[in-house]
Amino acid sequence: MTTLPELPATAFAKQDGGDDLAFYAPPRLVTHIDEGAVAALTDCYRRLLSPGGAVLDLMSSWVSHLPDDVEFEEVIGHGMNAAELAANPRLDRWFVQDLNAHPVLPLATDSLDAALCCVGVQYLQQPVAVLAEVRRALRPGSPLIVSFSNRCFPTKAVAIWRSLDTAGHARLVRLYLDRAGFADVEALMLADGRTSDPLVAVIGRA
Repeated sequence: MTTLPELPATAFAKQDGGDDLAFYAPPRLVTHIDEGAVAALTDCYRRLLSPGGAVLDLMSSWVSHLPDDVEFEEVIGHGMNAAELAANPRLDRWFVQDLNAHPVLPLATDSLDAALCCVGVQYLQQPVAVLAEVRRALRPGSPLIVSFSNRCFPTKAVAIWRSLDTAGHARLVRLYLDRAGFADVEALMLADGRTSDPLVAVIGRA
């Protein structure tokens, strides 16, 4: 991958190379982080997202963890399972797309005020291409918030993710955002793992 030449050629290989849409076909109406981590993420969104904006929830499911008392002009969901997305009450519209096969987003340039990616970045095989598309769709200065914990589907996570610890994951995601053209990239520990699942957010500005 020319955008990440310092990484091994096998960095984005998966143990399960089968069709991703088939893997995610059964609806999973569960949360992938615990209540404490969810609360920390919702508080982060409350601090960083402006009310009334257009928000993309990338790699979403049946929940978006947005603050219940904050209204947005539009919340657009992307995911791999139509039933999960249809069950998400915060989504105004949504689309299913395998980003590993098709990284180009069906969204207008400069059309979004924020983008979120919760516990999904570890599955991206073309992360820089996908995040560059997110940056294209964001208005200048708008945030992308990429959050992750220590959980994943190991057979679908890319090899480099499986080889790193939490600090390494933060450095890797920062590298993704840097190469995708984001500015002011920072990593925040939202939950340290002592009383809940650990949760890190890497934030960049378009």
